[in-house]
Amino acid sequence: MKNILQKLIFVILLVFLTASCNSGSNDVIDDTPTPLDAAVYLNVSYGTNAQQIYDIYLPEGRTKENTKVIVLVHGGGWTSGDKADMTNFVVYLQENFPDYAIVNTNYILAEIGIPGTPAFPNQFLDLESVLFQLKNQEDELQIKAEFGIIGTSAGAHIALMYDYSYDVTNQVKFVADIVGPTDFLDPFYTDDSNFAFALQALVDEGAYPEGTNYAQAVSPLHQVTAISSPTILFYGNQDPLVPLSNGVNLEAALNNVGVLNSFTVYNGGHGDNWSAADFLDLQVKLRTFIQTYLPL
Repeated sequence: MKNILQKLIFVILLVFLTASCNSGSNDVIDDTPTPLDAAVYLNVSYGTNAQQIYDIYLPEGRTKENTKVIVLVHGGGWTSGDKADMTNFVVYLQENFPDYAIVNTNYILAEIGIPGTPAFPNQFLDLESVLFQLKNQEDELQIKAEFGIIGTSAGAHIALMYDYSYDVTNQVKFVADIVGPTDFLDPFYTDDSNFAFALQALVDEGAYPEGTNYAQAVSPLHQVTAISSPTILFYGNQDPLVPLSNGVNLEAALNNVGVLNSFTVYNGGHGDNWSAADFLDLQVKLRTFIQTYLPL
């Protein structure tokens, strides 16, 4: 009886050990990180003013190594407008560039004739603060701090000024300028006494050295250098707000220093009455430009 019991115990131990060994040899440890879900964060603060906010759209499966960022800057004559005005661009980018992060930003609007925050250079510095915050949150958001900026009208002016004058680390890889003012020394502006008054009201004189020619200092055309980012330009040939010469002369300045660029002129005004075919053409050219200068 004792021998039978010992044999039984031996068999049970042998089965247990065999099962344990087989289990260990068949287990496969999968340490692949789970892909991140898409996420949207609205009205993210980047400063103390209530207008210093942006929306950020983060794609599924993003990583710090591969997920670059496209930033949108709305227009409105530096005194009005809102990031909601760029909703169509958000939709376009989500459909055509699903693997990019998208940031749609506001900035502090200037108020003509009312004490407050002048537009220049503060709106350029607002954009700088947005990019600085995104850079600091690379790990948290799992994004790569390489940026393309798309601006319309005043937003294009802000985007160009930031890239040409403030982006000392070359984090911006391209700028899309859609009907942006580029040269306030253009006779279109200098011959208008009302604009001279408006420019003075828009400039924070304390932020510039005494004797500064403000019209020149805040004109992207006069800040172009060989290290300016590739720039794509879209203008109307009957624009009552921004003369076609602003686009023509910026293209010439970029060509003069060897900066890659693309320049398209449509029939119509300030982007408000361009044809459906023109807008489709803009989308196609913009898509190619992004793929070329901000590739994943």
